[in-house]
Amino acid sequence: MEALRRHRLVRLSRDGWASVLARVWDAPARHCLAHWAAHGLPLVVTRQSPGAGDLIALGLPAPTRWERRRIALHVPRGSVACFEEFPELGEVLPWLPQPARAAACRLQDGLGACGAQARIYGSHGWQVLSGLDHVRPGSDLDVCVQVEDAAQADEVAHRLTDWGVEQPRLDGELMFPDGSAVAWREWSGWRATRTRAVMVKGLTGAMLCRDASCLEAASLAALAA
Repeated sequence: MEALRRHRLVRLSRDGWASVLARVWDAPARHCLAHWAAHGLPLVVTRQSPGAGDLIALGLPAPTRWERRRIALHVPRGSVACFEEFPELGEVLPWLPQPARAAACRLQDGLGACGAQARIYGSHGWQVLSGLDHVRPGSDLDVCVQVEDAAQADEVAHRLTDWGVEQPRLDGELMFPDGSAVAWREWSGWRATRTRAVMVKGLTGAMLCRDASCLEAASLAALAA
C-alpha cells in the first residue's frame, strides 16, 4: 500500500471522478472539478484527520479563472488510480523569467552535488501540471527537497540561501525520510541559533522541535503516519 505524505500527488480513477462530480458543489468549484476530471489532472494529499479510516483528504488549488479557490475533498483510497510527484526543478525553467532560469540551473547543479534534487509545488508546480494560470506576479517558487538527515539538510539549506534572485522569491521545505518537513528558511535560522525551536509539519499535524535529534524520535513519526 502506498504511503501518504505531504506534497504527494494523486490521480483518481474514472469512477473516482464520477463519484466526486456527483456531489453537490457551487458553480465555480463544479466547473473546475469537471475540467480536472476531463483532463485527468492530479490532486494533492493534504493534512489527514486521525481516524478517517479509508478516506483520504485531498486538495485542488484552483487557478485564477476559478477564483483561486482551494477545493477540499475526501475520497476512498479505492478511488485512487496512482500516486505521483510534483515536477522537478528543470521542468519549471520555461515558466521562469530569464534571470531566475540561470539561478535555477545553478541551484539544480548545487543540489545535485550534495545528492539532492528539488521538486516544485505551489503555483509554479501546478502551472506545469495543468498548463493553466496559477502563477501571478509575485508568486514564490516553492521547492520541496528530500533530505536524509540534519547534515544534508544543512548543506541543502546553504544552497537554497544562495538563490540570489529577487523574483521569484525562493520558498519551500526540507522533507525528511519519515515525511516530516521543515520550512528551509526556518531551518536555517534555527541551525544558526536565531530561534530556539523550529516548526515540523507532518501528515496529521505539526509540532515544535528544539533539537535535531527529535527528527528521528518516535513522537515525530506520528506526524507522518
